[in-house]
Amino acid sequence: MDLIDQAAASDLRPLLRGPSRRILPVLVLPLVLVGSCAAGAWVWANLEDLVETPESRDVASTMSLSLEDRASLFEIKWAQQKTDDEIAELNRRIDAQRDALKEILDQITILTSRIDSLQSSTPVPSASEPPLSPPRAVSTRKRFGRSKPRGPVSVGGAPVIAEPKTAEP
Repeated sequence: MDLIDQAAASDLRPLLRGPSRRILPVLVLPLVLVGSCAAGAWVWANLEDLVETPESRDVASTMSLSLEDRASLFEIKWAQQKTDDEIAELNRRIDAQRDALKEILDQITILTSRIDSLQSSTPVPSASEPPLSPPRAVSTRKRFGRSKPRGPVSVGGAPVIAEPKTAEP
């Protein structure tokens, strides 16, 4: 019985496996060939557009323009380049000013920390000692030795000469 089962099993395997292995390469190979041929034809037809650079497009488009239009286009491109250069210079200046401001901020931070450390290290007067009287404010007029004008003064600040008083009738 084993021989019959083996013979039956061996007869079915080639029938089941044989056609599926043969059909796969026959169907896939032509599809790959047709697809690659179509892609090659598309690339060949559009090769000019793929290889063309933006500069060559600009040259081709400017050739069709009149002489005045080309001159105007040249002036516009020159102005754009000049503006780009000016913007680059302004950006460099802005960066330099940012660096300077950062240095100033660092210096302010250092000075602030020094002030804080000096204030914290200053001894606080005790309650038993009398507080020092604050110094009196010195007026700016006394410091510079200016004197206050006496008598009537005009609106402009010049002294007014008083008129002699007349007797009333």
